[in-house]
Amino acid sequence: MIRRLSSALLLSMGMLVGCGGSSSDSQAPAGPPPYPPQGSTWQWQLLGALNSEYDVFAYDIDLFNTAAETIASLQQQGRFVICYFSAGSYESYREDAGEFLDSELGNTLANFANERWLDTRSSNVRAIMRARMDLAAAKGCDAVEPDNVDGHINNTGFALTRENSINYSQFIAEYARSLGLYVGLKNNVGLAQTLEPYFDFAVNESCFRFNECARLAPFVDAEKAVFHVEYLSVAEVGSGELQRVCAQTEPLGFSTLVLPTALNDAYRFSCSEQ
Repeated sequence: MIRRLSSALLLSMGMLVGCGGSSSDSQAPAGPPPYPPQGSTWQWQLLGALNSEYDVFAYDIDLFNTAAETIASLQQQGRFVICYFSAGSYESYREDAGEFLDSELGNTLANFANERWLDTRSSNVRAIMRARMDLAAAKGCDAVEPDNVDGHINNTGFALTRENSINYSQFIAEYARSLGLYVGLKNNVGLAQTLEPYFDFAVNESCFRFNECARLAPFVDAEKAVFHVEYLSVAEVGSGELQRVCAQTEPLGFSTLVLPTALNDAYRFSCSEQ
């Protein structure tokens, strides 16, 4: 298991400055040198029986659906384990779904009928997310991938602002780090410059498709890993689209995969493992 130094230990070493609640002008929490290393190989699978046979540095898996024993087994193989959870949406099928208040549930996410946006300003929502990160630590995850933290640019049903999203992301990152967990910024490329100091790596979907890869330069410049996926069909891969993606992302140091949108290991193509 790979864990960062806890906030308490860093404080005792005089490495943390500032205190109090999160805000966009608060001091970024101290952390170790960039880790995981930039360019690390990885696999991302959230659905289906986990295929643990890939010889990669990191595995990104579902927090709720993955047993602690599976996480330990991956780590025994030398894998860095990232645990996925949604930090910004209600998922009706999660074991803690009943803990959210009706007033905290907003509009349905596009293409995800069982998910609704959350009011991330809510103290109850934040308490639930702390509990999720506590679960990640208890299961032995090395890192967390909190999804859906870009409510300010989506039709959530709430009047969430850019400042709200910054504050919430800082809250997530600071609490994860206090547990000794590494933490990744999921998508939210418009806030990459502001939030990079708070996050250890980035996880991005479809920056090539949306012509946004350059916006992750703050992570690249800080020598932090960018775990990147494009969703292409096997036919598109065969037509040369994989090569076009890799030609753009490899010079940036991205760890690029092409996967099915279901993230079920139906197929997998990697720029670095061709």
